[in-house]
Amino acid sequence: MAAAKNNTIINDSFLLESQLANQLYHQYAAGLPIIDYHNHLSAKDIAQNRNFKTITAIWLKGDHYKWRAMRALGVSEKFISGKANDEQKFLAWASALPHTLRNPLFHWSIMELKNTFGIDAYLNEQNALSIYKNTTKQLQKKSLSTRGILTKYKVELVGTTDDPCDDLKYHQQIAKDKFPIKVLPTFRPDKIFNIRDPFTFKNYIKQLEQASQLQINSIDTLLAALKKRVDYFHEHGCKIADHGLIYLPTNLNRTKDLDAAFVAFLQNKKASNFEQADQFIGVVLVALSKMYSKQGWVQQFHLGAIRNNNESLQEQIGIDAGADSMGDYPQSVNLSNFLNTLEKSGQLAKTILYNSNSADNEVFATMCGNFNEAGVKGKVQFGSGWWFLDQKDGIEKQLNALSTMGVLSTFIGMTTDSRSFLSYSRHEYFRRILCNLLAKEMEAGLLPKDLAWIGKIIQDICYYNAKKYFNV
Repeated sequence: MAAAKNNTIINDSFLLESQLANQLYHQYAAGLPIIDYHNHLSAKDIAQNRNFKTITAIWLKGDHYKWRAMRALGVSEKFISGKANDEQKFLAWASALPHTLRNPLFHWSIMELKNTFGIDAYLNEQNALSIYKNTTKQLQKKSLSTRGILTKYKVELVGTTDDPCDDLKYHQQIAKDKFPIKVLPTFRPDKIFNIRDPFTFKNYIKQLEQASQLQINSIDTLLAALKKRVDYFHEHGCKIADHGLIYLPTNLNRTKDLDAAFVAFLQNKKASNFEQADQFIGVVLVALSKMYSKQGWVQQFHLGAIRNNNESLQEQIGIDAGADSMGDYPQSVNLSNFLNTLEKSGQLAKTILYNSNSADNEVFATMCGNFNEAGVKGKVQFGSGWWFLDQKDGIEKQLNALSTMGVLSTFIGMTTDSRSFLSYSRHEYFRRILCNLLAKEMEAGLLPKDLAWIGKIIQDICYYNAKKYFNV
């Protein structure tokens, strides 16, 4: 489909409110490669260089952002996660999209259609079928396979999200193929912290035993098994660990009582609750963080989301169904104690902190400034706007908090945190917002009107800081 020029608001000046903003973006940010250090893309899809059969398969399947919007508009679950075919699901989304104005989905969707497929039109009921057929045809081209898309968007690093028990065979295959884009695993041990669900936890212990080839009957043997998996991940290029927690644990102290209680818990065949869950999580998390430090990894903490609120929906579809919210949990005291504990022993790794609630912006921004190291630029990072905050308002608030309470020029920039290969337009979205924000202050006389000076800082934030931070 030949794209007519500027049929939508997504044009060269999108989000850029002045000539100066345009100059900053187009001269300094637009052409930079992408370091996407955290996402949920499938290593299998990249290893197999998958061509998706339809746009529904690559764009809608598993996208809980779109699912939430469709449910809010009263769309039947059949056309969201149900048994409708791909064409029907796409047509349902096309009918919904015009009603999502002011939600970031509207901008993202139009950008993704334009940047990936050259379609410069507003998706709606009238053009849905033709766009479905057009995109489905284009997706069969080599240039729009998974590897083709990553190449098209100038991605240099893909940081997938992987369970410690994963054999990483697809990462090995990608490395063996000598694919020029680095696709590295990320160690995500969330399931080992799910001890408040005894049945699920004990089943996971069996999986970890198999992966590590160690019998787990105590905290010591559990930590030994986790160390084997950390070492295994490191051997296969891992540089990052990631954790999704409500908040960091309160009690970090290992005691004989905790050790004995955990042994008894493992030996108990009944699904009894473990009363010292917070202490267990704290002890294991500190031990893991020390392992990360020894390997020279970066550790990430995604904090504060309250997940799977709708139990009926979870029973019907499973987790990650689109029923998650911002939490309002206290964060500062436990966060300070955790970072300080590791700092005191000289084992605090590079750390990225993400908050799900913008009310915590200043807490996180100021906490990051407490723990630095000579020779390391921005050792503890206030992560980019995450989840419900990765939209224009949320991004600007994160940048403002970091700027006023930290050092913006050390920031490692945006990451997609997405399951879709079409989400790389979010880096463009972020870069445009950043350039516009700085241009406004240049115009207002709050920053020097020096393109080269400000442009260099923009380039660092969008690319070079992350490249150095992750050593890629």
